[in-house]
Amino acid sequence: MEINSIISKLPYSKPFLFVEAIDSADENGIVGSYTFGKDEYFYEGHFKDNPITPGVILTECMAQIGLVCFGIYLLGDELDEGVQVAMSSTEIDFLKPVFPGEKVKVISEKIFFRFNKLKCKVKMFNKQDVLVCNGTISGMLIPKRP
Repeated sequence: MEINSIISKLPYSKPFLFVEAIDSADENGIVGSYTFGKDEYFYEGHFKDNPITPGVILTECMAQIGLVCFGIYLLGDELDEGVQVAMSSTEIDFLKPVFPGEKVKVISEKIFFRFNKLKCKVKMFNKQDVLVCNGTISGMLIPKRP
């Protein structure tokens, strides 16, 4: 599968799409990025007068790039009608804050992929290439049938 077509196959749209670019992908992993806009809807109340990106949103960004985009790449031609996704587990350590306007890079490495279950080791870095969070994410990727 061409990496340029991965984003178009995602089952998300704005304001809940946290993938801007896929930089590389192969059978062992994927690298992608997203810039958190200064006016994202979740900054309004998290935290008053000192907004930071919520951990659940960082996890979602890591899952969209590191699990779903990677799964789409791995499933390739099986995805004529798109994909359904069910997250099964996450274990993420948060190390540094991500602020409005920051661009992050997600690197995902396959632990295993069998019977449409994908488990990955994921890392997120800020623009200074500092690790902001890391952990494991797993889920089921099921091709939609016509």
